[in-house]
Amino acid sequence: MQVILLERIEKLGQMGDEVSVKPGFARNYLLPQKKALRASKDNRAYFDAKRAELEARNLERRKESEQAAGKIDGVTIVMVRQAGESGQLYGSVSARDITEALGKESIHVERGQIQLNRQIKTIGLHPVQIRLHPEVLANITVNVARSAAEAEAQEAAERTVTPEEQQEIAEQAVEEVLSEVESYESEEGEESQEDEARG
Repeated sequence: MQVILLERIEKLGQMGDEVSVKPGFARNYLLPQKKALRASKDNRAYFDAKRAELEARNLERRKESEQAAGKIDGVTIVMVRQAGESGQLYGSVSARDITEALGKESIHVERGQIQLNRQIKTIGLHPVQIRLHPEVLANITVNVARSAAEAEAQEAAERTVTPEEQQEIAEQAVEEVLSEVESYESEEGEESQEDEARG
């Protein structure tokens, strides 16, 4: 389905672009949210007539979003959750949980603005982006811990190592040891060959 974008949409295009999208995406998201119009001669004429007004409104919303981003950027919210010894949560932290936690800090965002590709399922510091406007992003940190004291310790350490990173570090350490052993063995082999040549 061809649509005319009424605002910038990531991975689709800029305001005024005519793009092809899946019909379901257009019917269920773009059209009801007034982010696009069906591409037709009448709608193109309507867009061209309203373009200056739409751009002015977009610029105003962008400025407001930039001001809000200035207040939100760099904020850390603490989420106390139960977790196992490995750091795996019993449950997860969702966009709704983050929205509620920000609300308690007097930061009001909508759940749909939180860019969470997958739910948070481990303790640690997790960077999360909030899309306040199609062109404005704010970055926050979600500090997930078993207790307030652990959250403080994690923040003091500035960064916890996730289980995946621990695995990576362990693998690198093993590789380093193996390469040292190999170089040592090759040196030993060279020395014994030299001894045999002398003898």
